[in-house]
Amino acid sequence: MKAVCVVHNETSTGSVSPIAQVRQAIDAAGHPALLMVDTISGLASIDFRFDEWGVDVAVSGSQKGLMLPPGLSFNAVSNKAFEVSKTGGMRRSYWDWQEMAAINPTGYFPYTPGTNMLYGLNEAIAMLHEEGLDNVFARHQRHGAATRAAVRHWGLEVLCRQQGQESGVLTAVLVPEGHSADAFRATALQHYDISLGNGLSKVADKVFRIGHLGDINDLTLAGTLTGVELGLRKSGIPHSEGGVAAAMAELECTRFEPLAAE
Repeated sequence: MKAVCVVHNETSTGSVSPIAQVRQAIDAAGHPALLMVDTISGLASIDFRFDEWGVDVAVSGSQKGLMLPPGLSFNAVSNKAFEVSKTGGMRRSYWDWQEMAAINPTGYFPYTPGTNMLYGLNEAIAMLHEEGLDNVFARHQRHGAATRAAVRHWGLEVLCRQQGQESGVLTAVLVPEGHSADAFRATALQHYDISLGNGLSKVADKVFRIGHLGDINDLTLAGTLTGVELGLRKSGIPHSEGGVAAAMAELECTRFEPLAAE
């Protein structure tokens, strides 16, 4: 085995992997494997520490916590991984960092860059720093907790069962046996103009996913959960009314004073 590959924030299940603990396990075994992490939906939404957690390669993209359209993808690479890349495997282009590293100090790319996306990325990073990363992470965790409060009040089940590993990025919700999550999503979209994520692979048509990441606030979340509750009623899915109120109560009791911006 040459690498351990882990998803930081798993968007199909709404769960977070303990990256630091994975690194500790690799080190405890005395194994030289690289730790490679997909943080496409985790970056800029929940805490991720490349150096401190001993990650060797991180892959991310522009379309989640960075609040941009799809189109940019990028890597962070440790010195160890960079050295391995010089000699490991067959000749390649897509995963070859040599050309980029050679021209990077001048601020240029070895190919045509997505210039407009880079301007957007610059603005997104400015927004994150203006709010302060600790505040960004706290906001996502708070909105995740409020969403789960709503789901549990409805009498539905949050797919992620591991306490403490629930995602602040999204919540995957199981629909009761005998009901179609995709039919519910279609009803919610048609009648309330709300687009919810679908279930993937083994949980296809069994779950729907509520996103609460990026540029979102208490009012946006309350509106989203209202749309979900109306959709549940319209679809005839058994649930207890008042999930939105439960979420609002959670938001009120977890209200915090933002830390000073960075």
